[in-house]
Amino acid sequence: MSSSTSTNSSPEHPQKKLLDNILNNDTVFRNPWWQQPPLAIDPIIIEQAQAHQNSLTKPQGSLGDIEDIAIRLAGIQQKTMPSIDNVGVYVFAADHGIMEEGVSAFPQAVTAEMLKNFVSGGAAISVLSKSLNADLVVVNVGSLADENELPSVVHRVVNKSSGNIAKEPAMDQQQFEQAMTVGSEMAENARFHHQHLFVGGEMGIGNTSVASALICHFTENNAASIVGPGTGLNNAGILHKQQIVDQAIATHQTSIHCPEDALIRLGGFEIVALVGAYIRAAQLGIAVLVDGFICSAAALAATRLNPEVAPYLFYCHQSAEPGHQAALTALNAKPLLNLRLRLGEGSGAALVVPLFKHAVALHNNMATFAEANVSDTTTSNQDA
Repeated sequence: MSSSTSTNSSPEHPQKKLLDNILNNDTVFRNPWWQQPPLAIDPIIIEQAQAHQNSLTKPQGSLGDIEDIAIRLAGIQQKTMPSIDNVGVYVFAADHGIMEEGVSAFPQAVTAEMLKNFVSGGAAISVLSKSLNADLVVVNVGSLADENELPSVVHRVVNKSSGNIAKEPAMDQQQFEQAMTVGSEMAENARFHHQHLFVGGEMGIGNTSVASALICHFTENNAASIVGPGTGLNNAGILHKQQIVDQAIATHQTSIHCPEDALIRLGGFEIVALVGAYIRAAQLGIAVLVDGFICSAAALAATRLNPEVAPYLFYCHQSAEPGHQAALTALNAKPLLNLRLRLGEGSGAALVVPLFKHAVALHNNMATFAEANVSDTTTSNQDA
């Protein structure tokens, strides 16, 4: 007893305390690439693109958000006349340990089955990608699928399913970094293939629960405000899912000290890969189309890790999931469409690609007032 008292009363050596803090912190990163700034957006190009829009044969601002799309793309691509020649669609898939808690209307086997459906051309995102003449890349980041049965899938398996976040962390630090690197690799692939738009999608039975937990954390909401039916739960199922998400948040809240911690504790491999892809795409100067609920959770995490990526992210639609609005509000985002979508896969983002192509075509090909010999408001004011 006397020995114990003596130990407790003696001052702790400062160096030992420092080492303990480092050793007990699973998220000590050395110059992480995801905190490096994105490619700078040229304000002069933005001004020039705006001036060009104002010179076209239409009342200024009459094309609304379509004009803003073209102007933002000009700044991102660092040229007054932007282009969309190639589009890349990247669907990241993984399984989730939280499925042990019965949070989905579908069995976990559906993740692997949908991977096959994606590459066979039968899924919604497959049909949309083909219609858009976009390159579809399906990435297995951590599913239970048999890799030998899916030769057309890009296999970058971090682990066969994440941990059950209701009871344990989703992943460790090394797995987090691996999943981030998978996303970075896909963004690098997009640059290599000169893709002007990066469309991110996801697949993982149980991932609406994981996304809900992340959104709850980042927006400081409880599960009742965020959790919805996902793949089609009834009211009893939704209530159970809310309880499990609240349990996950309670389990980890004292261990989360930074955005990396949140992803390690509450995330999923496909969501972390999306985060890495969004940040790396911005660093490479590629515009990102953000899909619905789950992709917005990834965007929320990405902007907490690296706030400067925000101008590169275009929010495509308002999901039917009730918690999506909280994420959009936190992101200060105004989605382009509201079609009551809740499929995922990147489908809502793919549906927006034609709007982007039309925005660029109008910006680049409409005549100016001078070219068309049409009087504009400046002429009218001078005449007056």
